[in-house]
Amino acid sequence: MERPERAAAALGAQPRANGCSVTAHGALRNGYVRGLPAPDTQINHIVHNGGLYKRPFNEAFEETPMLVAVLTYVGYGVLTLFGYLRDFMRQWKIEKCQNATEREEQKDFVPLYQDFENFYNRNLYMRIRDSWNRPICSVPGAKVDMMERVSHDYNWTFTYTGRVIKDIINMGSYNYLGFAQKAGTCQEAAAKVLSQYGAGVCSTRQEMGNLDKHEELEKLVARFLGVESAMAYGMGFATNSMNIPALVGKGCLILSDELNHASLVLGARLSGATIRIFKHNNMQSLEKLLKDAIVHGQPRTRRPWKKILILVEGIYSMEGSIVRLPEVIALKKKYKSYLYLDEAHSIGALGPSGRGVVEYFGLSPEDVDVMMGTFTKSFGAAGGYIGGKKELIDYLRTYSHSAVYATSLSPPVVEQIITSMKCIMGEDGTTVGKARVQQLAENTRYFRRRLKEMGFIIYGNEDSPVVPLMLYMPAKIGAFGREMLKRNIGVVVVGFPATPIIESRARFCLSAAHTREMLDTALKEINEVGDLLQLKYSRHRLVPLLDRPFDETTYEETED
Repeated sequence: MERPERAAAALGAQPRANGCSVTAHGALRNGYVRGLPAPDTQINHIVHNGGLYKRPFNEAFEETPMLVAVLTYVGYGVLTLFGYLRDFMRQWKIEKCQNATEREEQKDFVPLYQDFENFYNRNLYMRIRDSWNRPICSVPGAKVDMMERVSHDYNWTFTYTGRVIKDIINMGSYNYLGFAQKAGTCQEAAAKVLSQYGAGVCSTRQEMGNLDKHEELEKLVARFLGVESAMAYGMGFATNSMNIPALVGKGCLILSDELNHASLVLGARLSGATIRIFKHNNMQSLEKLLKDAIVHGQPRTRRPWKKILILVEGIYSMEGSIVRLPEVIALKKKYKSYLYLDEAHSIGALGPSGRGVVEYFGLSPEDVDVMMGTFTKSFGAAGGYIGGKKELIDYLRTYSHSAVYATSLSPPVVEQIITSMKCIMGEDGTTVGKARVQQLAENTRYFRRRLKEMGFIIYGNEDSPVVPLMLYMPAKIGAFGREMLKRNIGVVVVGFPATPIIESRARFCLSAAHTREMLDTALKEINEVGDLLQLKYSRHRLVPLLDRPFDETTYEETED
């Protein structure tokens, strides 16, 4: 790999406040930052994020209050102690053992799994298992119908009552643009293709599974992204996990954000490349790793790395944060590395015309070497894609496992993607797609602002439709999910190991299909549950000013 010239200007040489503008008296505007400069410190060249950004970039990650952190650790400690007590009782047959165990005749064998590995599942997760895997029996639109179930053995098994809970406001599905629907243009087009092509292809693309619809889809995706070529895959997860090993291998270096999705992590591990992790969205951490990689090369041999690949996401689905793409691209160019961008959550959901995080920042698609995304969210379908230069796509058609061995996309699914994408692009002759993108942006800002005014700690970027509300304590994970369901609001709650142990949260996903009335109803119930469970931890209360511009935020500091 060619070594970079030292003549490039140092990125980050000027002081910044994490991409937020700083006022004359040293206060922070539109965000949160650790280590704010002293009032007499001179700040230069801070005009909307150091000049690299063409728009305000406002993210908030309020620090966990100390008392809440301590009580959360105490809560997990108490649960662990009771877990050991219950395991002791199960061992001596005092309590019935419901979890999987080795058969008696296999006691002398090496165990298939260590018993302690299941400790968290059977003693902590099982207590709140009813908060997950809830079966719905309708289209996952703005409202859903859910099958009622009960448990008589503390969530080890469930029984269905036969009752269906109707019209639950859906705040959990990734239906960003509202294309998950059972009626309308997309449904009619998919039904027509189903009658013509059938449901399945029964072959890979390289054999008898390459349809004209697949070719049409890939040309449309390339045009939508503004790249030379694109390739579609039948599974979003496999798009990452099976293509990264085709791009890098032994002797290559992967620099991965610490909060990257499991599909990116698996793909990196399967590749055989060396993996180094940088702190989430921290450009100083990334630049240090890049410098070390260039200076020191490979371990032991000190040879230059064959390739250096940076892995990032557009929107991080647990944090609600948006990648600092302008800075990542600047570093990528400076150190002659490659960039792999996962736009699973950002494609369709960001940018004036829904073209993702690249358009959101006003950047060129040519600056991103590998543009990956999925059709499972904004397009209401299934599968994923990779876009880039024609040479890249031609290479992946031959060497990608998910291209060579996987069955092709189902024709009705392909038609759902084509119809929804043309709608977003305005090629259906209407402005419905553009209106949906704008509606999603409005819903996102309104919902986030109202939650902050209520006093909740909300993570992420103000333009991210993924809205994490911090719960922290383990007991409040299940309690929040249950209380919201009682009020006919469907939410997703997340805890360890999907998040750090003291950062359990509820995750709301906004949709263009949500009306203002639905959002106000959900906010009213969230406010009530927040008071009931004492979830309003924020020490930065929003001051609702009538004359405040829509994208401005004013904070007042409150006592702990």
